[in-house]
Amino acid sequence: MTQLYIDADACPVRAEALKVADRHGLRVFVVSRGGIRPDPRPTVETVIVPEGPDVADRWIAERVGPGDICVTGDIPLAARCIEAGARAIRHSGEAFTQANIGHQLATRGLMADLRAANPLATGGGGRAFAKADRSRFLDAIERMVRAALKDSQGHCGGSAPPRPPPPASPQGHADIDGELHLVRQVEPAHSHPGIEPGEVGRDPDYVED
Repeated sequence: MTQLYIDADACPVRAEALKVADRHGLRVFVVSRGGIRPDPRPTVETVIVPEGPDVADRWIAERVGPGDICVTGDIPLAARCIEAGARAIRHSGEAFTQANIGHQLATRGLMADLRAANPLATGGGGRAFAKADRSRFLDAIERMVRAALKDSQGHCGGSAPPRPPPPASPQGHADIDGELHLVRQVEPAHSHPGIEPGEVGRDPDYVED
């Protein structure tokens, strides 16, 4: 069964990804450090991870598997998704693939080296995310979801290996504006005596209107 993972911090196409997932009945995990309003749809789970480098990426990488799709702009996370047999797509609609991920990792490393060698250099910034980019992403993720579902149906005969169970992490519901929202808040390990990682609660960064 195809599942959609959204690396949601600074993701400009979350609404578009959710729209396509809803159309196909996919289960969705919206993973962030907080500050994102939980979605009321029962198929969408909001996952809140602790502050820290690459925590959201690790959460996704530990769970994504064959047939799944990840929406991310993070190249190392995309590489881990592809290694796990999943698909990954940029916010621009460009697909990460086995054919291009190595080059993208190398380019990322080169740019990091250049920045380290000349930390005072100013970058060019980049153009604003436009309506055409959203349309391109919508078309691309629609095609990707259809391909993933087609592949999953092709493996229904039992030839595909079973997916290993994901790391356990309890979940619960937050009552927001009179509606129940599926929210999973991941606590940092050993952050509180007697509380295990994966405790569920309301997003601490969420402020009600």
